[in-house]
Amino acid sequence: MPLLSLETFRSRIETLPEIDKDAASAAARHDATLTKPAGSLGKLEELAVWAAGWQGQHPPSFSRPQVIIFAGNHGVCAQGVSAFPQEVTHQMVANFEQGGAAINQLATAFGARFSVVPMDLDTPTEDFTLVPAMTEEACAQALETGWNAVDDTTDTLVVGEMGIGNTTSAAALAAALFGGTGADWAGPGTGLSPEGINVKAGAIDRALALHGDKLADPLAALQHVGGRELAAMTGAILAARHKQIPVILDGFVCCAAAAVLARLQDTALDHCVAGHMSAEPGHVRLLQLLKKEPLLTLRMRLGEGSGAGLALGILKGAIATHNGMASFADAGVTEGAL
Repeated sequence: MPLLSLETFRSRIETLPEIDKDAASAAARHDATLTKPAGSLGKLEELAVWAAGWQGQHPPSFSRPQVIIFAGNHGVCAQGVSAFPQEVTHQMVANFEQGGAAINQLATAFGARFSVVPMDLDTPTEDFTLVPAMTEEACAQALETGWNAVDDTTDTLVVGEMGIGNTTSAAALAAALFGGTGADWAGPGTGLSPEGINVKAGAIDRALALHGDKLADPLAALQHVGGRELAAMTGAILAARHKQIPVILDGFVCCAAAAVLARLQDTALDHCVAGHMSAEPGHVRLLQLLKKEPLLTLRMRLGEGSGAGLALGILKGAIATHNGMASFADAGVTEGAL
């Protein structure tokens, strides 16, 4: 079996399926017949049309949502960038597996299948202030892990992450993709002090200086300053596009992973909506650059897919109203009276 390479994924990004315009148009026409004033359900109406178009069917469905959490550890933690030890990643994976985390409750609340994928937790990525975080093969393998984790029957996807140190990786990746310094992108993560944020920013700046022009290619940037769980999320989001599955994006780390695709192809995230805007400062800036309006803004900063998991309820409501409401004709209501 040939070794995986980043070129495998580059070719997949170059051939992206487009929205099913017929399904989206059918949803828009149906919405116009429902017993409500036009536009009165606001974003819910847009979400129903979006879901139908990217699922390639009308009516849209919300019967097999899937939540996948990818977990990884980071060598850059040796630079003192996190308030917690890497053992916490192991502990939280066990918590996910036992159903005790916030995302477990949200997945259950909205009927989503849940899985967690630990990725070589006992072998963190390399310290990217000294060497590339991953070899090309390791990065490609992580992308493939994410690609293969998406079920063909899924109708809505949420990907999340767990990894002590991964907000440093996300900030370094965002800086590589969009420019700026460590100070522009570093935030408190799980609770760093201002001094800790400065340490994080310094580590990012050293990585940017070390890897230099190699970061100009988005996939190479993912390899050099990313992490296994970030690469897996990138792969899963790309797989969803090929499988006609709409995606709800989570917070800063998830959006940094998704941004790799956006920098390779302007329309690569058209099948995605932003589930929420987190309290991590870099996420606000990243959503603006990705031109994604968040569905929720609740000062959440937990990660693990929790913001997107909560937004599943918004999409479920959008599809329920679209599919279940009566038309003016069926209800005997005079059209235009509302």
